[in-house]
Amino acid sequence: MGRVEDVFEVVHRQRACRRFSEDPVDDGTVEKVLDAATFAPSAENRQPWVFVVVRDDERRSAIGALTRQAWEGGGRAHSEGRLSPALLADVETGAQGGVAGAPVLVVVCGDTRLGDRRVLEASVFPAIQNLLLAATALGLGSSLTTLPLVFGGDLASIVELPTEVLPMAVIPLGWPARPLSPPRRLPVTEKAHRETFGTAW
Repeated sequence: MGRVEDVFEVVHRQRACRRFSEDPVDDGTVEKVLDAATFAPSAENRQPWVFVVVRDDERRSAIGALTRQAWEGGGRAHSEGRLSPALLADVETGAQGGVAGAPVLVVVCGDTRLGDRRVLEASVFPAIQNLLLAATALGLGSSLTTLPLVFGGDLASIVELPTEVLPMAVIPLGWPARPLSPPRRLPVTEKAHRETFGTAW
């Protein structure tokens, strides 16, 4: 096994992938990513996250159809004018089939029996970030989408969730169809303040 990347290298490389190759991702690799997700912090250490790993073509296609429907039903109109043309085109690629084209979809959920539903996201989304970083460290492509949650009841039905478990995001996982360039980010000096807001870092 090669050198484990420095965490800062991984953080600086992690970005959304919306085009995937057809190469499969084995269970061992998926389990490594999910294991990293479970080491996230959570309120009272209740660990309310639930991961449904979807490989079945019919289910992936159904989740893809929800994603497309949400994009065409208002997602695209919301994003036009807010995103650069290149980013809009990339997001559209994902919404119109790129997400469903990943060999694995992870439906990330929160179990309301293990946390107050009003603040469930505060425990579940750190696990999602761990998942995304672990995928990047292993060379996998991934992204976070909540578009299918516009039809959350339908999504829950596709993966047969009990009523106490709420879908919160869909993460496509797969090997990138093309190399991913590093994400573009504003410098810390534009986002950080010293002691009080407006005092330069």
